[in-house]
Amino acid sequence: MRHPLIRLSGLMDWNQIEQHFASHFTSGRGRPALSPRLVAGLLYLQHANDVSDEAVVNTWLENPYWQFFCGETYQQTELPINPSSLTRWRQRIGEEGVEVLLATTIEAAKAAGLISQQRTADHRGHHCHAQGGSAPH
Repeated sequence: MRHPLIRLSGLMDWNQIEQHFASHFTSGRGRPALSPRLVAGLLYLQHANDVSDEAVVNTWLENPYWQFFCGETYQQTELPINPSSLTRWRQRIGEEGVEVLLATTIEAAKAAGLISQQRTADHRGHHCHAQGGSAPH
């Protein structure tokens, strides 16, 4: 497939993300832990599209490209997480963790030509926009 998020998902080093954040994604409550890829993907999509926690989770539900990017292989019909959980995940992995997740994704997006080099010169203070990342209208 030629969709930008399909291409980007193939360029991402998901194993590196899984290894770097494995300790943050274990669950001590008997529930399965969330996938680091899901959280990393949602945080990237949120950053790239400059949307709220609620908007990124709701758009994920409606957009099969966003779901595929976050590791799903079949269309999902329920929210992946409660939108307020993204705030807790950002706190759990810390600012440095969020920066690592975003930097890994942004570097892959730049390498694929999906976002411009200029727009990501300082991704901490500026928003990057993935081409074709928004939900269809």
